[in-house]
Amino acid sequence: MDEHTFMVNRERAVDYLNSLDKVFVNDQFLNWDPENKIKVRIVSARAYHSLFMHNMCIRPSPEELESFGTPDFTIYNAGQFPCNRYTHYMTSSTSIDLNLARREMVILGTQYAGEMKKGLFSVMHYLMPKRQILSLHSGCNMGKSGDVALFFGLSGTGKTTLSTDHNRYLIGDDEHCWSDTGVSNIEGGCYAKCIDLSREKEPDIWNAIKFGTVVENVVFDEHTREVDYTDKSVTENTRAAYPIEYIPNAKIPCVGPHPKNVILLACDAFGVLPPVSKLNLAQTMYHFISGYTALVAGTEEGVKEPQATFSACFGAAFIMMHPTKYAAMLAEKMQKHGATGWLVNTGWSGGRYGSGKRIKLPYTRKIIDAIHSGSLLNANYKKTKVFGLEIPTEVEGVPSEILDPVNTWADKKAYDETLLKLGGLFKKNFETFTTYKIGKDNNLTEEILAAGPNF
Repeated sequence: MDEHTFMVNRERAVDYLNSLDKVFVNDQFLNWDPENKIKVRIVSARAYHSLFMHNMCIRPSPEELESFGTPDFTIYNAGQFPCNRYTHYMTSSTSIDLNLARREMVILGTQYAGEMKKGLFSVMHYLMPKRQILSLHSGCNMGKSGDVALFFGLSGTGKTTLSTDHNRYLIGDDEHCWSDTGVSNIEGGCYAKCIDLSREKEPDIWNAIKFGTVVENVVFDEHTREVDYTDKSVTENTRAAYPIEYIPNAKIPCVGPHPKNVILLACDAFGVLPPVSKLNLAQTMYHFISGYTALVAGTEEGVKEPQATFSACFGAAFIMMHPTKYAAMLAEKMQKHGATGWLVNTGWSGGRYGSGKRIKLPYTRKIIDAIHSGSLLNANYKKTKVFGLEIPTEVEGVPSEILDPVNTWADKKAYDETLLKLGGLFKKNFETFTTYKIGKDNNLTEEILAAGPNF
């Protein structure tokens, strides 16, 4: 849209907010790194939106609030009021507008609270790289000895589940910055999925849902106010937003030293990626730019074809620059600070979805433990065909036969066909990035391409 349309929508939102008896104003921070925090002001019409952002952003102390001054970014959330569909560039009654020059965001015609969180994350993906700070859509935790791990992964790959670990401190579950001083959480809260949540499976998240937590899209009994987490009748995307302090082993302030391990999670429903592989730098960039997972499409009877999903940098919806810009920054930081890249498949083994089985969560946890402890670095490795991945021959607590996917498939011919099919999907997806030159004399582009599947 153009500047004029933005101003029309802004005026509409501000007029609406001015017409109300009461509006809610939050002054808060983004980024726990004191050198690089961003001041945000959120003006909203609903208490729900205000509480949601109170939980999700960093809450200032009374002293910080007193000297808050002019915000760096302002959101006008008039989501209850529609935009005018006859305004130029409008295609519906919903419009979320981001103006980087004015440092403002306007929301009309949608009351989904996540728009504010996502909008601010997009802003961070623009502002931070300009300061040579890498913004990341990842989970992050730290061991007792100060070793930090980053977890990348699309929805449903286990990012929140695996970064929430009783034996480690949680730095954050979703959005981070990596600067010259280390990592910092952008947010002050967590936005956890609640579908099928139980006290046994995820005790930390279960216990974090208490007074002050916002739960979205859930179905509850109107008399007892008890939530039924198995009910998907509104949507499967049920969520809880709570302050990070509600997690007992959260590290406050949410900052840590430079990461030792960068873990890329994929839920491979084709069942051909190994449960764990060690990546070299070029492979890490290739798989980071690809951002792969496979969802199981549709629950129609009979046919359940896995669908490959690729989201550049594991956050295509948020990035503001070319994906290779973030990938080059990641590689540079990993190289400088000696971090190792890993690809972990939390999906299927022994066959694709429907014939194979999901890799057991306890096995994945054992793999992650071996990455954290450093023992996996000392394992013996062999190379897979097509993807050329280095896979360990043994991991403590994990049956060795599942480490190479070909062993788990009864039908070897079907395995080869499925492997080639997935390789082809990767190649096709990557075509969009091949024209972009990075590195001196374009050498980096060549290296990244060579790190993809070969057949």
